[in-house]
Amino acid sequence: MRSLTMDDLLPLEEYASRRREFHNTLQRYLDRYRRVRVGPRATLVFENRQTLWYRIHEVIRIARLAEPRLVQRELDLYNRLLPDKGRLQAALLLKVSDDGVWADEMSCWQSLNGDHVGLRLGTTRIPAHLITSRPEDRCIGAAHWVQFAIDSSGRRALADFRKTAHFEIAVPGYEHSSPPLSDDLRQSLLDDLLLSDRDV
Repeated sequence: MRSLTMDDLLPLEEYASRRREFHNTLQRYLDRYRRVRVGPRATLVFENRQTLWYRIHEVIRIARLAEPRLVQRELDLYNRLLPDKGRLQAALLLKVSDDGVWADEMSCWQSLNGDHVGLRLGTTRIPAHLITSRPEDRCIGAAHWVQFAIDSSGRRALADFRKTAHFEIAVPGYEHSSPPLSDDLRQSLLDDLLLSDRDV
């Protein structure tokens, strides 16, 4: 997928003045096209140029980055979150309590690996690849990065809206499936795959 460049960014003052508008637009976009809830405590948010455009602007706003060299450094970092050819990339966000049961809630996720997260397309299951699998990544706890490698047969299955599709997570103590993916969300993910084929 084509990387974001300096030309894609708004001046900081313009973005800041319209931040609420952009935030509300992003939330509607995520709900319709990019966010998948898998049970009560896990959410997948699929990244693309539009989601990262907002993320980068937020970093620039919070850090008050004005120097082009520093902005470019953030672009280089965040562009790495765009999906590669034939892949979908998502943040896996885990909801945990703020009280004393945090450690108990996180315990079931300590053994998390890619095989525990999957995309079910009819009878076919595509396991995830857990990018954040190092011990230091697991210390972060409630946020991980996962990828799904989608070959041509998987793409055809995703494009066949007559077949059900959903995401599933199965770790000891947490086994849930998402609701069936909407046609809009499936098409959005297919667009990611099409763009990555053209741009990579």
